[in-house]
Amino acid sequence: MTAFDPGLQPERTALAWRRTALSLTLGSLVALRVLPAATGAVAWVFVGVAGLAVTAALWVAAGRRSARTIEILLQEGDRAALPGALLLAALAGLVLLAGGAASVLVLAHHLGVFGSGF
Repeated sequence: MTAFDPGLQPERTALAWRRTALSLTLGSLVALRVLPAATGAVAWVFVGVAGLAVTAALWVAAGRRSARTIEILLQEGDRAALPGALLLAALAGLVLLAGGAASVLVLAHHLGVFGSGF
């Protein structure tokens, strides 16, 4: 087994997850600000709050994943024990869900469901 190269790859990966979480935070805050005012429905506040909650969970999970990866690599443990792509798949599902919701919102606006205030 080759020894782990203690370069900056784990740190770059952790930074990428942090940037992703910050982007989701910004999107959730924009949703909190724009959606209720645009649609007139206060129920959209829950979308923004749910986005913030998911972002917080992502931040914690990414930190744990990074720490576990570095620990396994430094101990030259079993590489099969490295974290899989579950977190990435969950993020992809979240983005797909948000994109679908945005599409429904745009279609509803086009059909005049929200009136002229949107």
